[in-house]
Amino acid sequence: SLVSLNDFAGRQIWEYDADGGTVEELAAVEDARQEFWKNRKQQKHSSDALMRLQRKSESPGFLPTALPLTSPVPAPLTPAQIQTQRQPVALPALQDSLRQGVEYFSMLQASDGHWGGDYGGPMFLLPGLVISCYVCQVLDEVFPPPHRIEILRYLHAHQNDDGGWGLHIEGHSTMFGTVLSYITMRLLGEAPDTEYMTTARKWIHDRGGAVMIPSWGKFWISVLGAHSWDGINPMPPEMWLMPYKLNPLHPGRYWCHCRMVYLPMSYVYGVRAVVTPSEVTEALKTELYTQPYRSIDWNKARNQCAKEDLYYPHPWLQDVLWWACTKLEPWLVASPLRTWALKEVMEHVHYEDENSRYIDIGPVNKALNMLCCFLEDPSSQAFKKHIPRVQDYLWVAEDGMKMQGYNGSQLWDTTFAVQALASTKVAEAEFSSCLKKAHSYINVTQTRENAPNMSKYYRHISKGAWPFSSRDHGWPISDCTSEGLKASLILAEMDPGVVGSPIPSERFNDAVNVILSYQNSGSGG
Repeated sequence: SLVSLNDFAGRQIWEYDADGGTVEELAAVEDARQEFWKNRKQQKHSSDALMRLQRKSESPGFLPTALPLTSPVPAPLTPAQIQTQRQPVALPALQDSLRQGVEYFSMLQASDGHWGGDYGGPMFLLPGLVISCYVCQVLDEVFPPPHRIEILRYLHAHQNDDGGWGLHIEGHSTMFGTVLSYITMRLLGEAPDTEYMTTARKWIHDRGGAVMIPSWGKFWISVLGAHSWDGINPMPPEMWLMPYKLNPLHPGRYWCHCRMVYLPMSYVYGVRAVVTPSEVTEALKTELYTQPYRSIDWNKARNQCAKEDLYYPHPWLQDVLWWACTKLEPWLVASPLRTWALKEVMEHVHYEDENSRYIDIGPVNKALNMLCCFLEDPSSQAFKKHIPRVQDYLWVAEDGMKMQGYNGSQLWDTTFAVQALASTKVAEAEFSSCLKKAHSYINVTQTRENAPNMSKYYRHISKGAWPFSSRDHGWPISDCTSEGLKASLILAEMDPGVVGSPIPSERFNDAVNVILSYQNSGSGG
């Protein structure tokens, strides 16, 4: 069962309703999809038309004022138009425009006070989740047919003209983005002979095949059994057994997002996880490569990388260390030391899961942690708790379904919304309900306690901090705490009858304490 610290405030999930929507609403959805498809080469991002349509349907008293649900690609302004727009605007007209804008924006607000939105963009997030669900045998449960349709819509819409996919939706095609998107489509049922797939396969083959994918790609394909673990540079879980003190190489010193990705990766690598072969995984061995699979030189493949993906060449010292780890790996793989290391890694994985209510710090380690829990024990409660939290990362817009870069940006967006609304003065006078709900969300999202055993698990203080999204996510962030504090102080200076009671001063002090704790001792920055 799901656990929440604040009754799931900020949780945003999409549910499919086969009978939902009026004829007019369904037509509006289709119009938004067609509009996006028509402009997809110029306007890569969605306008969140589906969310806007839903919010509008939940606000029967809202009278639209010619504000579109989508954002059409604007034509360049002429010099005459620019000059016209520079003319002074009469105060009544300005106030009327502000009022309409606030009215529209308040219509988009969720009932718990936050503003939801599309936080997609990276193309490598969803493939990891799909692969994990496939290996964990929950692909059909997590992605029923309506979800698959929307995911394929998304991948079709964001395929580049050359047949590939980028690191993100605005990026040039890369081997990483193209191979993983190709695999995702195959696992979700796309036939290999469609135009989307044949052009993608040509892009891959023209650049040497999947042996040229960078390390994270090699990792995911190895889990599928379509790439050898011998063809990936080591991620030894034994690193977590090294002494921490005076050791700059200990993983506990890594940036938190890096640390929380390589933690579960090291477990999957350490157990050499490979899914049970199937028709589609066997087919991938043929489709992804330019030579027979059995003839591939996997030792050479360890360091191969397509030029489109090579942002920075490996330093020679890094290659030497990897070579040494590769030579040691046969001695470690079945040793008592490996067993000890795997146990240590899983202790940290479970700690992260429990302290983030199985949301985890981000989408990559969410998929990886779920995979680790399955590999450790497919019938465990830890694995089962992961499944419903997958929905926290999925977002649907007119361009389809994507995996977000976080479980949303709810707190971040709400703090800026409060600052903007307060500056208009219109909101304070006429939109008390909107400000009260936003104030409530900021209030209930502030972290009230530190994580347990912080030093053992390499965690920073979090009491008084604000996260990027929701309190259940819980990871403290310096700029989110700063903006949360700023918005709270602005609201504290306003009439409590209009915006609600202020946050207690001791919690302001906690927030300041967190912010100061991030300050560098040397530069003061």
